[in-house]
Amino acid sequence: MTTLSDTLHQTFSLLLQLDESLWEIILLSLQVSGTALLLAVIIGLPIALGLTLRRFPGERLLYILVDTMMALPPVVVGLVVYLLLSRSGPLGVWGLLYTPTAMIIAQTLLITPIVIALALPLFKQHWARIGEQLVVLGYRPRQILPTLLYEARAGIMTVILAAFGRGIAEIGAVMIVGGNIDQHTRVMTTAIAMETQQGNLALALALGIVLIMIALLINSSAHLISASINAKGKRHTQGIQL
Repeated sequence: MTTLSDTLHQTFSLLLQLDESLWEIILLSLQVSGTALLLAVIIGLPIALGLTLRRFPGERLLYILVDTMMALPPVVVGLVVYLLLSRSGPLGVWGLLYTPTAMIIAQTLLITPIVIALALPLFKQHWARIGEQLVVLGYRPRQILPTLLYEARAGIMTVILAAFGRGIAEIGAVMIVGGNIDQHTRVMTTAIAMETQQGNLALALALGIVLIMIALLINSSAHLISASINAKGKRHTQGIQL
C-alpha cells in the first residue's frame, strides 16, 4: 500500500525530473486557456464598451443573457458545443470535435461572459468620469476603447486574471468536447480527475501543485502590476496638482 510520504516523494520526483508527459499536459493546458482568454478579451471588451456607450432596445435583456451565461453549468456549454461540432451537427464537417480547437471554443464561450460582466462596470465608472471630455474632443468609438482600457488598466488585469482562472480550472466542458485523449486533448484538470480515479495520485498531485503555482504566479503578477499602475497614477495626479 502506497503511503502519503511515498506519494509526495513520487510527486516531487516528477516535478524535479521534468517528466515529459507531465509538462506536455501543462503546456497544452496553457495553450488552450491562453488562446481562449485572448479570444474572450477580443470579443468581450468591445461588447462591454458598446454597452457602456450605447442605449438600445433590449439592453436589459442582453444584461440578463450575459448573467445567465455566467451561471450556466460548464457541462451544458460542453454539450452545446458537442452538438454543434458532432458529425450530425451544423459544424461537423470541420472535424473539430475531440481536438484542442473544440476545447478552446468551449472555454471561450465560458469566459467571454465573465470578461463582459467584469469589464462593464469598469468602463462605466471611467466613462462617467472622462466620457464628456472625450466626446468634446471628438473621440470616435475605436479611439475610446484604447483610452478606457488605459484608464481602467489596473481593473482590466483583475478581469483577465479571473477569466484565465475560470478557463484553466475548467473540467466539465473540456472533458466532453476534448475527450481527454492522451497526448492530444488531455489537460491538467481532466488528467487530475482521471489519474485520481486510476489511483495514480503522484501525477494527479503534481498537476495539482502546478495549478496552484500558476494561480499564485498570476495573482502575484497582477497584484504587482496593479500596484505599479496605481502608484504611477498617484504620482501623475500629484504632479498635475503641483
